[in-house]
Amino acid sequence: MNDLAHADAARAQVAAYLQQHETKDLLRFITCGSVDDGKSTLIGRLLHDTRLLLDDQLSALESDSKRHGTQNGEIDFALLVDGLAAEREQGITIDVAYRFFGTDKRKFIVADCPGHEQYTRNMATGASTADLAVVLVDARKGLLTQTRRHSYIVSLLGIRHVLLAVNKMDLVDYDEQVFDDICEGYRALAATLGIPQVTCIPVSALKGDNMLERSPAMAWYQGESLLQHLENVQVDRHRRALGLRMPVQWVCRPDQSFRGFAGSIVAGTVAPGDAVTVLPSGQRSHVARIVTGDGDLASAGAGQAVVLTLRDEIDASRGDVIAAAADAPEISDQFAAHLLWLGEQPLLPGRPYWLRIGTRTVGAQVTEIKHKVDVNTQEELAAKSLELNEVGYCNLYLDQPVPFEAYADNRQLGGFILIDRQTNATVAAGTLEFALRRAGNIHWQHLEVDKAARARIKHQVPRCLWFTGLSGAGKSTVANMVEKRLLAMGHHTYLLDGDNVRHGLNKDLGFTAEDRVENIRRVAEVAKLMVDAGLIVLVSFISPFRAERRMARELFANGEFLEVFVDTPLEVAEARDVKGLYAKARAGQLQNFTGIDSPYEVPEAADIVLETQRHEPGELAETLVAELLRPAR
Repeated sequence: MNDLAHADAARAQVAAYLQQHETKDLLRFITCGSVDDGKSTLIGRLLHDTRLLLDDQLSALESDSKRHGTQNGEIDFALLVDGLAAEREQGITIDVAYRFFGTDKRKFIVADCPGHEQYTRNMATGASTADLAVVLVDARKGLLTQTRRHSYIVSLLGIRHVLLAVNKMDLVDYDEQVFDDICEGYRALAATLGIPQVTCIPVSALKGDNMLERSPAMAWYQGESLLQHLENVQVDRHRRALGLRMPVQWVCRPDQSFRGFAGSIVAGTVAPGDAVTVLPSGQRSHVARIVTGDGDLASAGAGQAVVLTLRDEIDASRGDVIAAAADAPEISDQFAAHLLWLGEQPLLPGRPYWLRIGTRTVGAQVTEIKHKVDVNTQEELAAKSLELNEVGYCNLYLDQPVPFEAYADNRQLGGFILIDRQTNATVAAGTLEFALRRAGNIHWQHLEVDKAARARIKHQVPRCLWFTGLSGAGKSTVANMVEKRLLAMGHHTYLLDGDNVRHGLNKDLGFTAEDRVENIRRVAEVAKLMVDAGLIVLVSFISPFRAERRMARELFANGEFLEVFVDTPLEVAEARDVKGLYAKARAGQLQNFTGIDSPYEVPEAADIVLETQRHEPGELAETLVAELLRPAR
């Protein structure tokens, strides 16, 4: 009987412990700063001194320290989080390392972020979910460029609490003045960046000073230790109370009797009977049930993954947002946004990207870069493009409206990424600030006369023939012959030639990559209007980049756009050199000339390929006319 009582008591203790652990508050934080400031060492020391390492982990750490460590055989705490082979070989952090640990007061998820500039994108990833940032500064070096860059990103991503850990105090003889000078400089930086809460703590992560408790080596410091601050700090996760926000991840339809919408609640609460609206459609209904794997719930809140069923059969799909009807987010397709560029190739305004916000993916363009930011001085600088790791303030246009909220109010509906359409690589992370109000005031005006009516009166099928190829390939020659033949047959046409358009519509544009993108964007929009007018429009532009040719194609309906690749080898085009441009480019008198010092991206799947070495221009023109007059595909 006593054994049973002891067993029951043990089970009760375990259950109570698990319940206590489950209900403890969770703090997500990052460590960031410049290279070799001691970020990984700090986390390793925390894990070690809080006795959260298993015996085999401790043995492995001691063994790895002798093989890879930088502490002359002593324990190298950084190895606990620098797990990649390249990290251990170089003694640096490359990828974000996430670690979980807990104390009696709180649970923690910490992201150890790399310090090198080329891995800034990884740091932004870690910061995107954090409530607090531990910014490390080497006491010997003070505030560095990367310290300022990381602090700017911390501010940009809405982290309002910073713990400034002035590390390696043992290497400056625990000098109070050194600490005070660094703190004063950082507080001034934080004030400029709009970071409201800064706590400064002097530490030695390697020696353990002021890590778990105050160190006698710095008796002049009377504040909390680093762990004590992490346990006690109260973070304000939301600036204002929000109603229900649940981006739909999946429509659950196991059979004809059940239709639910699965997703994670990112703000607010919900209960059966609540009035909700589905955005962007604006359809309204009421919640019927809140379904989970453990049964129906009486209510649910932020952070929970649930399936909602509605009383009415309304159309909702992945990417829509189910929101409180009385407090719904805004909808727009144009925004002012902050952008951190992560791509190896520069951001070019007008180039099409995919934008992912919440669970929704839409087409997007940066229409204008208002300015970029010098991370050292926070000075706003004029810019036409953004390079890797640069931050800019931009205008953003989407091809369809999306539900959103300012990032300061809701990270999930205010944060986004841009994706390269060709490689599917993430090239930017951004935060929405506000909708451009004029976007909501512009609507399509219904017109009685449409494209079909304009085409009927001309007795033709409107099309766009897009000629692309190197300078001197023969684009304009063939396009001119095609237009003459069509005109002789009674068709209504117009030829947009690259040189001619630059005398008027595009005379303000040069030949940089940025201007070339805008050059193609403008002419594509003009060609679209001409097709809408019922014309057969021929566009003869080098258009060297696939992304812009794809952008042009996407403006037209299926079958309206034909990409014509005038395939002429560079040496042949250069030998013709009718305008003398290749000679100037070879002599260095022309910059950014396609084929010489600027690339030409060959079409991967052109609708028509014209080989000018094998056929005469007249023969190619006849072939094109025959293809054009076939029914639309």
